[in-house]
Formats: sequence, structure tokens, C-alpha cells
Amino acid sequence: MNSTLRPHQVRALDMLRASLRSGHHRPILQAPTGFGKTILAAAIVEGALAKGNRVTFVVPSLDLVDQSLAAFEREGIEHVGVIQANHPRTDPTAPVQVASVQTLARRKPGPADVVIVDEAHLRRGSLSRWMHDPAWAKVPFVGLSATPWSRGLGADFDDLLIAATTRDLIRDGYLSPFRVFAPSAPDLRGVRTVRGDFHEGDLARAMSANRLVGDIVGEWRKRASDLPTLVFAVDRAHARRLTDEFAAAGIPTAYIDGETPRDDRESAKAALRAGAVRVIVSVNTMIAGIDLPEVRCLVIARPTQSEVLHVQMIGRGLRTASGKERLLILDHAGNHQRLGFPTDIYHNHLDDGEERPKARTDGAPKPIACSSCTALRPPTKSACPACGHAPAPRRIEHRRGELHEMAAAPPRASREVMQAWYSQLIWIAEARGYRFAWVSHQFHERFGVWPRGLVDQRARPGPDVLAHVQASRDAVWPAPPDDYRVGAW
Repeated sequence: MNSTLRPHQVRALDMLRASLRSGHHRPILQAPTGFGKTILAAAIVEGALAKGNRVTFVVPSLDLVDQSLAAFEREGIEHVGVIQANHPRTDPTAPVQVASVQTLARRKPGPADVVIVDEAHLRRGSLSRWMHDPAWAKVPFVGLSATPWSRGLGADFDDLLIAATTRDLIRDGYLSPFRVFAPSAPDLRGVRTVRGDFHEGDLARAMSANRLVGDIVGEWRKRASDLPTLVFAVDRAHARRLTDEFAAAGIPTAYIDGETPRDDRESAKAALRAGAVRVIVSVNTMIAGIDLPEVRCLVIARPTQSEVLHVQMIGRGLRTASGKERLLILDHAGNHQRLGFPTDIYHNHLDDGEERPKARTDGAPKPIACSSCTALRPPTKSACPACGHAPAPRRIEHRRGELHEMAAAPPRASREVMQAWYSQLIWIAEARGYRFAWVSHQFHERFGVWPRGLVDQRARPGPDVLAHVQASRDAVWPAPPDDYRVGAW
């Protein structure tokens, strides 16, 4: 190895060895953006070679074959072959083989004592069948992924190893801090959900509204100025329209999609680094396995219900770079308010495909937008981190021995705030063994309405919710309406 391992990489290797010793054959390591996943993979390969073992390293696309080959050679691993038709580095005698999932789907895998699966959250049927082949039952398959939360991933892997989170890497200086603005939100009424995410055709029509397209370019000029920027679009038509709008505003812009030739992609990235291009608009690519530390702004114009896609998109801008104080995120998709900050998304177990959504572990309530500047903040923070705006406290005056509240009644809370409170009340109820009725009554006491239409998920309670629960311990509960369910856990 030519690189010195960082503490979290050493910790990951220790966890992997312990998992294999305990009898697991399909462990998966959570390696967020900035973890140094390639260096970690090289260390695993080096350890296997030291024991005389053969290794197959599987990548999710043909583009990443040469990138992985070069990365291993930089770490001093020289005898590496490639499994790919007509590749100049084809060498079946090499103890290390690099192959794409697509290639292995069309041919029988060669002999290996260890298989490493990069971007393992991208579940492929051919890879799953290979992992479940009885002939390979005793061969360890080690998964690597920044987001090992895909539905059903637990059917392929048997041990989730978390050596560091995105929050940890930002704290330790390996990733850039970030700030999120939500300047506009799409109207997604009528957009269907298919296989757990928005229908792409419906979504493209919703995101192509003139107002949204104009907002995206206008907000970028207002907040991002000349920052090197990556834009995520819904489909090719949407991406090309955004490209045209940026170009019409005099902003040098490049376009990349999943079929853009590799040389053209590299030229676009080189132009961004050199300053000849300020914006790259991307669709169906530039999400996983792409390192662009020069990116200082992300424009999210691709709504999603997938935590995996959400975190992968944000990860493209989190790498540190000289002079980069923080990443600016302009979320025009509502993803942060729907799914949360990437630092607050946390799962401590693999999804076996059969669990209810509320069994998943989320780190915090969803953020809310500042009414003054649209920056997002946690509901537990009273002041905006960007502009310092805080809602005016309610004013109490003393008159003739009685207290009178002089401020007007507060407006009805947003759905995001009510969902945050509801999730935190569920956490408290589950921790204390309370029935569902306690949650609904506490919610009614706080908001004056019953929690209809909210998602049954839990979130760690903040000081506001805890203070409310403490203060209302002896409150008299109103009777719920006849049509409202009162269940029990």
C-alpha cells in the first residue's frame, strides 16, 4: 500500500475481519463519500494477496473498470487483469481481476477466493444469483457502499458494518460542510409512484413548468454566482431544457447523460475544473463513483422518494477542495424536506424487503425552510443558520393583575413541522410503552387537529417536544372523533 490508512479505514478493516471470523460470508461496509473507498478496497485486496488468495473486484459499470484498475496500481497492486471483451489488460492469470456487473452477467465468473462488490446497493439480478449459487457459498463477498439501504439488500448481505457516517467525516474534516436552500418546490400532485419512487414521465412534466425552470436559473445567478455547479435533472428533455436556459442566460454549460461518450464526459469535467464551463447538467449519470471535488454548488431538480438516490446526489458535492468553505445546495425538488439532511439519514441494519417503513431508523426530524431566506434548518433550531432570522417571540403584557397574550394566534403549522412532532411523539411513546392514543392526544393538544395523513415513523425527540410532553403531563385529553383510529402497539 502506498497510502497511509485513516483511522476510520483501519476501523473498517478491523470490523471486516471480526465479521468474517464470526462466520459471516456476506458483510457489507458502509463507506460514505470521502471515506476513501478505493484505498479501503486496495487494503482488502492486499490482505487477500498476502494469504495467497485470488480476488475479483466487481464494479457497476464499464466506465469504472479502468478507473479501478488505475487506482489499484497507484496503491502498488500491479498484477491486475480485466474481465472484458477485447480489453488490452485481459490476463486470466492475474491474481486480481476487475470486472463490470454487465460483463459477468454474460459469462461465467472465473475462480476467486474473495469477491469485492463496489456500489453494492445497486442490486443486480445476475450478481444476486451468483452470490446465492451453492458453489460459491463459502467464498466471502464483501460489499462496499455509501448507502447500503436498498430494499431487500439484506437478502444478499448478512452483516452491516458502519465504521463512519457522513456526519462523522464532516466533523473530522474529510468532507465539506454544506448549506441547503429550498427556493422553490414543485407541485407533485398527480405524479404517480412506481416501485417506490416517482414516475419519471410524470415527474419530468411537473419539473418542466416554466416557473420552475426560470427559478432554477434565477436562483443560481442570485446565490451561486460563478461557483462550479452540478445540476441533476429528471430526463433528457428536462436536462436539455435546463442546459438551454443556463446557456441563454450567458452561463457556459455542458450536458451529460448516460449515453454521452466517455471522452466527452471527461472533456466536460476538465472544462469545469478549468473554469471554461460553470455548470454541468446531468441526467442518469454523475451520481455514483464520480469524484468532482471542484463542485461547490449542487442544483437538485430531480425529486425522489429514495434515500439512496438523495444521499448519492448530495455526495457528489461533499468532497473537500482548496478554498472550499462549504457546499451550496439549491434544492428545487423538495428532497430535503421530504427525506431530511444527508447527515440525519441513518440505518443500523439491512433491509430484508419485508419490514414496515417505521422500523427504519432516521436520525432527526425533517428540516424546515426559513421564512426569510429559504435556507433549511432543523425544527429544533430557532434561528436560521444562513440569515439569523428567528420568529418573534410571543409578547406577554401584565394588565390589572392578569396576564394577556397580545400577539395574534400563530398560523397553522406546516405539514413538515407536524410530521416532525408526530415522529418524535412516536419515539417517546415506543420508548415508554405508551399506546397510540397517547400520541394522537399529545399531537391534538399541540396543534388543535388530529394527526391524519402523517407517516408512522419515529425520530429522536428534540427539546421542544420533550418540554411540551413534560408540561402537559396532567392535561385533560379531548375525545377523538368517531372516525379516527385509536390503535395500540
